[in-house]
Amino acid sequence: MGQDHDKQPVIIEGHSITLTHLSKLLWKEKKMSKAHYLHYLTSIAPYVLPFFKNRALTLIRYPHGVPGESFFQKSIPDYAPEMVRFKGHIHCDHLASLIWLGNQSTIEFHIPFQYIGETNPCEIVFDLDPPSKEDFSVAVLAAQTIKEILDRLHLIGFIKTSGSRGIQIHIPLIKRQFTYRETRLFTTFVAKLLLEMHPNQFTTERLKHKRHNKLYLDIVQHGKNKTIIAPYSMRANEQGLVAAPLEWKEVNSSLRLETFTHECVIHRLHTKGDPFQSYFNVENEQALRSVLKQLNENNAT
Repeated sequence: MGQDHDKQPVIIEGHSITLTHLSKLLWKEKKMSKAHYLHYLTSIAPYVLPFFKNRALTLIRYPHGVPGESFFQKSIPDYAPEMVRFKGHIHCDHLASLIWLGNQSTIEFHIPFQYIGETNPCEIVFDLDPPSKEDFSVAVLAAQTIKEILDRLHLIGFIKTSGSRGIQIHIPLIKRQFTYRETRLFTTFVAKLLLEMHPNQFTTERLKHKRHNKLYLDIVQHGKNKTIIAPYSMRANEQGLVAAPLEWKEVNSSLRLETFTHECVIHRLHTKGDPFQSYFNVENEQALRSVLKQLNENNAT
């Protein structure tokens, strides 16, 4: 699959797929061909597919590579095989469907916060988006502060780069027992704490011209049918950066977004393992229930 032939029929998990335009450069700046991209998808499949399972994907496709024209895709194309269809949504739960989608020049994979057919979120995500790449240190500060809050509340979060200019913190809710109204109560509480601790660095102001170059705490984005970039998805920037899972100890002043190319991420998986390995085994519900109970009691007084 890694060879740059223009067209190649393959059989993956019993599914026949014809890979096309394998020599086409999907990232022109870094000279990364579709063949190399499909090899990357194969390498990260065991780590990313659990995050795709039972979720309706939103794809961003770049038919002519990056940079270039792109389009979002939520609806299933008529020519799509059954393996990427599930209850009327684009779905991907095994390698064959991942490679088929990659062959369609899908560069970015975005996932919702709830499973198909369900209304409660399966995770809470804080999206820490600094005003510019030069202000990335403010995102690091926000992440470190949220980690301190989570530790005090006995909640476990997992952190990754956005692959763009910020940082994202995922808090798994594997039992899916809380509504979006309840999780909004929690994210609003955390955002309020951040504003109290660092009023000159953070804001919840939605209008950009009123943010005064502060990091925007986007608590509105965590909602039904909203999406977030999936762990290990590449991004449509010229460097071909990855939304890379991190160890918390890496979140410091030395952290640099540009470090996390696809080559770096594969090397990290081979040498350090997957920082999100325990994601689906974490129990956060009891701790979050205690926090929500206290918040509701405080609001009632």
